[in-house]
Amino acid sequence: MNNWNRTLSLLCTCLMTVAVVAQNKVDTRTIIFDNNVRSLKVCLASNMYIPPILMMNSDDRLLINFDYLDYDVHYLRYSVTHCNADWQPSQLVESEYVSGFNYADIDDYAQSEATYVHYYNYQFVLPNPDMELLVSGNYLLTVYEQDNNDKILFQTRFSVCEGKVGVYPQVTSRTDIEYNNRFQQVTFDVRYKPNQIRDPYSEFTCIVSQNSRDDNAVTVSRPMMVGVDHVTYEHNRDLIFPAGNEFRRFETVNAHTINMGVQSIRYYEPMYHAILMVDEPRNEVQYLYDQTQFGRFTVRNAEAYGENALQADYMITHFTLDTGGKLNGGNVWLYGEFLNGYPASQAMMKYDASSGCYTADLLLKQGAYNYMYLWVPDGTTIGQTGRIEGDHYETVNEYLVKVYDRPMGERYDHLVGYGVSYSGK
Repeated sequence: MNNWNRTLSLLCTCLMTVAVVAQNKVDTRTIIFDNNVRSLKVCLASNMYIPPILMMNSDDRLLINFDYLDYDVHYLRYSVTHCNADWQPSQLVESEYVSGFNYADIDDYAQSEATYVHYYNYQFVLPNPDMELLVSGNYLLTVYEQDNNDKILFQTRFSVCEGKVGVYPQVTSRTDIEYNNRFQQVTFDVRYKPNQIRDPYSEFTCIVSQNSRDDNAVTVSRPMMVGVDHVTYEHNRDLIFPAGNEFRRFETVNAHTINMGVQSIRYYEPMYHAILMVDEPRNEVQYLYDQTQFGRFTVRNAEAYGENALQADYMITHFTLDTGGKLNGGNVWLYGEFLNGYPASQAMMKYDASSGCYTADLLLKQGAYNYMYLWVPDGTTIGQTGRIEGDHYETVNEYLVKVYDRPMGERYDHLVGYGVSYSGK
């Protein structure tokens, strides 16, 4: 009986510890805390249309660019936090993952030029002489006021990769549940030097995402087959994704002519308004290919005589989705890189009973944008494409596979490789 009591007591203690850890999880999602921060873009300086992953010991630079809407300049600073594969802070201390002091000032900023909405544009790159990143893995970047560390403007994510292994993903519409219909399935190989990885069953954690979405990303830890110099992940039903549809597009690059996807642009004091074409559900419409940027956006003013970053104006952009009535059991959300980190009040569309449409009005900088509508059922946080956009196996999606390794005795997850594959190619 005494042994049983001790066992029960130990079990209770373990459960309480797990509960406390779960409650103390840090929210490391990309979040905009200050509503004056706009047009946040985190990308490689060499290519803004691929995932923001720096390769160690290369010439890669991560570019962080954003606006702060104000007439006055704000003096800003940034720091980074190292995270594991699950985006929770690792056990490393700052001196183990960053050189020197873990903060630096943002010195590259300039005021907008000839715009109705006044802003300062800020940008910086990583790594730089003030901050070198010493280890691979996930990083949470935090930007805040120089004279008030508690005044955080936003936090955002990026990753640093060692390139120690090769990751080779493939995507097929011939899935384990159906053939050329609504789904796509990811398989991938991880290749490395013989005996370089001692125990891939326990060391590897792999994260697979579709079009940079976090809500439906999948974590897999056990490969199906293991060889001397490779492991294979296939026939895993967790890696079957709804195929969705091509992103919708619009452009507001010219304030005085009609642009793609735009019904009209008008000036109402004190700024421009862009009324987009009314969208309709595509779930019962035949698939139509369109080359997109997988949800990303580009700032551009076709009439600018200098830098787009400083001369592109802001417009209240009006989205309308005509569903012919209210959809019960959930909510309609806008999705695209331009909404990354912004509060739900901006991403969730409002239903207008008088028109039978869902609407959203967002302050967006001039440029070219990708977007789609996601249906989020009540009680869930995962967006579904099928109800509004439809799921078509022909859709070209971007799939990112990140492979983390934690050898026995290590205190953090190394990002040792990643691979990108596109369905239908």
